[in-house]
Amino acid sequence: MAHTWIRVREHARLTTDSIEPDLDRAQISPNAFDWLCQLQANMGQQGARLIAVENRRWLRLDNHVGVLQTPCGTGIEILPKHHEAQEDPAKSRTLLSRLIASALDLPHRKTEVAEVQLFDSPLIEWVMRQFLLALDQLIKRGLRFDYQRVEEEQPFLRGQLDMAKQMRQPPGRQHLFHLRHDLFLPDRPENRLLRLALDKTCQATQEANNWRLAHELAGFIHEIPPSRDVRQDFACWRTDRLMAHYQAVRPWCELVLGQQMPLAVKGATQGISLLFPMEKLFEQHVAKVLRRQLLNGAHLRTQAASRYLCQHAGQGIFQLRPDLLIETADTSWVLDTKWKRLNGADRDNKYGLNQGDFYQMLAYGQQYLNGQGDMVLIYPRSPEFANPLPVFKYSDELRLHVWPFDLENDELMASGDTMLPLKKSDPKQAAA
Repeated sequence: MAHTWIRVREHARLTTDSIEPDLDRAQISPNAFDWLCQLQANMGQQGARLIAVENRRWLRLDNHVGVLQTPCGTGIEILPKHHEAQEDPAKSRTLLSRLIASALDLPHRKTEVAEVQLFDSPLIEWVMRQFLLALDQLIKRGLRFDYQRVEEEQPFLRGQLDMAKQMRQPPGRQHLFHLRHDLFLPDRPENRLLRLALDKTCQATQEANNWRLAHELAGFIHEIPPSRDVRQDFACWRTDRLMAHYQAVRPWCELVLGQQMPLAVKGATQGISLLFPMEKLFEQHVAKVLRRQLLNGAHLRTQAASRYLCQHAGQGIFQLRPDLLIETADTSWVLDTKWKRLNGADRDNKYGLNQGDFYQMLAYGQQYLNGQGDMVLIYPRSPEFANPLPVFKYSDELRLHVWPFDLENDELMASGDTMLPLKKSDPKQAAA
């Protein structure tokens, strides 16, 4: 089925009315509108929010990014709201591909991520391209075969004769032999999953190069049956030395089959849907970059959960989970990431900061730092927020810093008065 692609940013508005489309609003078909409403109704029962309905004529997207494909043939590409609306959406697509690869530890080459800037197709085509390239390399190195035990009845001897069954052979069938033998076949969990992912890619891709490569690879593995139990086959995926060359393709296979998605989309879709909460992608990418830059003796923990807001009846209640906790032998730092654009010149509106975030950081400081030390709120760097804000003081001993993180160079723009145990960032090494 051919898809009509719509490209918007997070928090964009969708309607069935005729409007002039841009990255912040777009027109969709009535069938797609109804399907999205039903999708939100189903997800709302699980406590997840993807879409808000406005006046029965508009839908407002939440902060999830990625790709949605509806059964009626409408494809919606949701990009991060990081660059200006007038800029080329290719920059946002490149940023999103880097964050997905970083957060999910997907293997990729730097040149392949750079190709997204020239790849004028939805992000899902880039994901399928990475899977096809990894599968192509795997097939060139050779698929792993395994012995499969076969029990059958044949008019000739082959392998081992099953004497128990043969002695019970009824009259008229004594010329047939009950045999047991092993066949060396590629029918194993890993290959079945790759076949299923390739079949899904063949059906979903609309880019010429992807279509050609997918059908070329399908000719090499057409004898392998597709997986019928995805979860069970992934559980049986071996990671020993003989299967080391399969590790590069597994994350992409999981992504295509929807097994590595932070948010699963249920329903009968005709293509591949990938949705990611943008704040989690930003948090995991920042954690990965900072972990690379830690000095010797420093440790970084994500989602630390060792402290509680208060005690009740001898037990902790309201668990506190800061995004990042950096610890050395004698000092700790609490860091929290926020995917939101600040304006460093708008002091009258408190730069766009949220008062609730400051209460949250105060609780972190009291429980994790005993009311003494430094904490950091990290926001994405933008033209309006290019430098650290002046320090915020809860007291003379407890301070909160608000710093930008440069996503182009993977650099935390720290102020000079507080020294985190980090090496000086090298933009070339960070981008590698």
